[in-house]
Amino acid sequence: MPSSHRDHGHAAEYQSHHPHHRRRLVNTHHSGNTHPLIWLAAILCTIIAIGVVVAGIVVFVGYIVIHPRIPVISVTNAHLDLLSNDYAGLLQTQLTIIVMAQNGNAKAHATFSDINFNLSYQGQPIARMIAEPFDVPKNNSKTLNYVVRSASIPLTPDQMEEVDESWKRDIIGFDLKGSARTRWRVGALGSVRFWSNLECELRFRPSNGSYIKHSRCTSESK
Repeated sequence: MPSSHRDHGHAAEYQSHHPHHRRRLVNTHHSGNTHPLIWLAAILCTIIAIGVVVAGIVVFVGYIVIHPRIPVISVTNAHLDLLSNDYAGLLQTQLTIIVMAQNGNAKAHATFSDINFNLSYQGQPIARMIAEPFDVPKNNSKTLNYVVRSASIPLTPDQMEEVDESWKRDIIGFDLKGSARTRWRVGALGSVRFWSNLECELRFRPSNGSYIKHSRCTSESK
């Protein structure tokens, strides 16, 4: 019995030096409330996304309904009024060039501006053709009549030979290059702008000045 009492006392002493450890519960979950700014940002993003989708649908439907066509500029006719060269290598010429600005849109007026064309022969400038801005009603056209007369143009020996060959072949070509800015309003979709670039060779019969319509001389948009 005494030994049993000593064992009990030893156990009591051991417990007194090693106190019991208490468990602490830590809550790792944040509050379920979302900050108002996050909700506001989410609403704004949703509104923007819906606006983009609606705008895309409006543009697509508007294009299908209106079916806009890009206004074009083309040379419809021309005539070589004068072609003269002498032994000194001087060239004189006069041309009548008819340019048509056409608006094929049935529901929109078109505006043409910054019209500028350069006429040359074998790299030699002959004339610069310009026009003031003008409007073309829907599904309509406007004609520009140019009468271009050059001063005496000095030719190189190679160019003089080319002119002689043109007389023999009864075909001579002049280079026409330039551009115009086109703008038209596509319903509620707003204004649309394009550059119409024109680059082609105008060919004539020196014998009678007639224009050879071997290919279309129509602008390309960009």
